This record gives sequence, structure tokens and C-alpha cells, in this order.
Amino acid sequence: MKNTFFIILSLFLLNSCEKEIDLDLADKSGNIVIEGNITNQPGPYIVKITKSVAFTQNNQYPSVTNALVIVSDNTGQTETLQYIGDGKYQTTNFTGVSGRTYTLKIEAEGKQYSAKSTMPAEVPFEGLKQDSFVFGGTTTFTLLPIFTDPQVLGNRYLFGFTVNNKPKKTFNVFSDNVNNGLPNQRPLFLPNDDGDDPDDVLVVPGDTIHVEMQSIDNNIFTYYSALLDISDNGGSGVTPANPPSNINNGALGYFSAHTLSKRDFVIQQPN
Repeated sequence: MKNTFFIILSLFLLNSCEKEIDLDLADKSGNIVIEGNITNQPGPYIVKITKSVAFTQNNQYPSVTNALVIVSDNTGQTETLQYIGDGKYQTTNFTGVSGRTYTLKIEAEGKQYSAKSTMPAEVPFEGLKQDSFVFGGTTTFTLLPIFTDPQVLGNRYLFGFTVNNKPKKTFNVFSDNVNNGLPNQRPLFLPNDDGDDPDDVLVVPGDTIHVEMQSIDNNIFTYYSALLDISDNGGSGVTPANPPSNINNGALGYFSAHTLSKRDFVIQQPN
């Protein structure tokens, strides 16, 4: 399985990464970690604020309470988010629309943070097509997201998928640097091994794959590309390390305004 993984990873990096990114892997424990998302789907939208921990500690991130969290856009829409617990701040009436630029402002623990993100136009997610191959006696299933990249250069995509009801999510980032203006040709490689992690899965016929497609801006593409580079397992799960953030003043994390489409697919027995 290990050989299969490295072959797949090499293909993925060749097709998906825009450039090499120098990463500072210093211990950033105690820093503010911000995870904010606004989509073109109905809200509420969530901004989560926690504190980072050292790499050697368990992934239990302390919540940040009593922060002032404000989101706005370039049309004059603005809202102060309400705290709902577990480090999460939630909108009430805010609306996400493609083409608008969104601003996040936060005051927390005596410091101010801000970020901007522009929501791209939605690219229709038309469906998923299954394929598979056998390597070393193990069958690996793939799903090809069906969509056509727009003619304009510079589109960026984030795909996340889960298997059945498992919480573990795997991420892939695509750019149109190679396939601009054409139907997508890059598949998602599904897990083909049960590891030591109880959330690891071996995809078999009958499993349901839940796939999310996001059209993202270039800053978020860079952020997730870096996360995949530093992930121990090729991109399964988001950890608040220190890839290049679009949030200022030393905060970790990201603020993303993106479109969101979802598709489910049941794996079939190969012919």
C-alpha cells in the first residue's frame, strides 16, 4: 500500500500544486487560530477561534471566548457574530454571494486581526464518475469530479470527501494551470487501506462517498496546498500548524469566501 500511496501522491503533486512553498514549522503554541467560512449557500456561517498547541501535544485546542467578530462585504452588508460555544461565532442574517469581497475583523485577547476573501463565480459540479485500478493485489477506487473549467485562467478548487459516516475528511486542491478551459481530468483517489487510526477506511463496493466542491480564491489555494505539504498522511484532516495564512497580525488559520456544491456517490463493483 505504501508504494501505491507514493505513486498517487507524486501524480497528485504534479497536477495540483502551483509552486513550492517554504514552510516555517516552528512551535506556534499559544497563537490564535481562526477558521472562517462564508459560502453561496444559506447561512448561518461560522467563525471558530481557538488557541494552537505544540506539535507534541494532543489535538485539543482551547476555545477563545469573549471575542468581537464582525463580517462585512463590499456592498455594505455587515454583522456582528454571536458566540454559540466551543469557540464558534455564528451569523444570523448574513448572505454569501459570488463575486463579492468579504472582510473579517476580530478583537480577541487584546489583539486585532483581519482578513479578506473574494468569492469566485460558481463552477457547476455536474457529477462523479467511478474508476479503479489494482496494484499489489489491492483495488484502489477513484472518482472523477465532472465539471468544466471556465476559459478565464486562474480558477482554483478545493475538494473534500468523507466515506460513509466517518468524520475523517480528505482534501485535494486543483488549479487550472494545466487544464484551463477544459473538462476536468483529475480524479480523487479514495482510501485503499485500513490503518492504525480508527477513522481510516478501506473503500469497498457499497460505500457512500460524500464529496464537496469549493471554488476558492488563490490565497486559500495556497493555504491548503501548504497544509497538504505538511500533512503526515497526504491531506487527511486540517491541523492548525503554520502555513501561509490570509489573516494578519500573526494569526494561524484562514478566512475563506467560496462557493459550495455537494454530491454523493455509491461505489459500484468494478466490471
